[in-house]
Amino acid sequence: MAPTTEVEQYRAFLAEEVDGLFIYERLAEAESDASLKDIYQRLAKTEVRHLDLWREQLRLAGEDDTPPRPSNRARILMWIAGRSGHDLVLPIIKSFERGATDMYTGNAIAEREGLPQDESSHARVFDALSRSGAGGRGVPGSVIGRIETRHRSLGGGNALRAAVLGANDGLVSNLALVAGIAGAGVGRDAILLAGVAGLLAGASSMALGEWISVTSSREAAEAQIEAEREELRLDPDAERDELALIYQAKGLPQAEAEALANVLLKDPEHALATLAREELGIVPEELGSPWAAASTSFVLFGIGAIIPVLPFILADGTPAILASAAASGLGLFGLGAGITLLTGRSLWRSGMRQVALGLAAAALTYGVGSLIGGVTGI
Repeated sequence: MAPTTEVEQYRAFLAEEVDGLFIYERLAEAESDASLKDIYQRLAKTEVRHLDLWREQLRLAGEDDTPPRPSNRARILMWIAGRSGHDLVLPIIKSFERGATDMYTGNAIAEREGLPQDESSHARVFDALSRSGAGGRGVPGSVIGRIETRHRSLGGGNALRAAVLGANDGLVSNLALVAGIAGAGVGRDAILLAGVAGLLAGASSMALGEWISVTSSREAAEAQIEAEREELRLDPDAERDELALIYQAKGLPQAEAEALANVLLKDPEHALATLAREELGIVPEELGSPWAAASTSFVLFGIGAIIPVLPFILADGTPAILASAAASGLGLFGLGAGITLLTGRSLWRSGMRQVALGLAAAALTYGVGSLIGGVTGI
């Protein structure tokens, strides 16, 4: 006899699969396009397999395995689809599948039977369908190519964004540090020492954080790819079917989608790279180097952080403070203007906003430094 909590979990899983089966069957019944109807029917078959799994677990626990009725949520969703079209509900169904992936992750039975991977694959199918235009009819391959190229080019904006943010972090943090030390009324040597120490400490911290972040992401992606490699080795037919479904969802006729999947699986490494990209959303060639990310982060932070320090090498007192503020203001404006390459916003507005926020931080620390310096007599 299974514990009560396990039985309740089995019933919750069963109810979710009943809803999934109900949704796919209704979508298939209402679909006039033969290719899409076939996709929904094949997805429904997967849900039947899932449903049977939880019914079996209930029987093994000595419990009634009768499936419940579809939930009101699923019924309302299909009512909306019937009156407003499938386009409106496809993104919602995608979110359901993402939720099911999370729900099954960590459950030993579900993971042994590959349910999280199934649900993740379903979500990717619905992602493709929900982006593919009216009625989820799919889009020609040439249009898909343009869309994917655009996504990759936008993804490249991450590098520019990271560069701007890295330099901005260095500039603002060190400007605030230097302003606070200068506000206390200490000499130039102390300001230079604090500025250089702040530069090295901040750049090292940023580099270490970036190295850990990229390494962790890379290791997680590699673990997923290895799991996919094992699935490809143990059950290539299932992986072929998943690829064919995804390509059908993108607009290819069933015969062409299956033929493409067959060709891809002839080369295991090529098939693995394609599955990683299409099913997991991972591009193996773009995982990035943690050392390159760390060194880039260090350099960019350092470039920003050196700007407020440089005037104190050449001058002292109020002229150096004013020159540091002016140089930092120019740097902040340039960084704010640079980010408009991604946002498309007004160059002047973004630049001046960056200047205002950065100098406000410096004014705050200068005031605090002056207060502490006055009280302590530094």
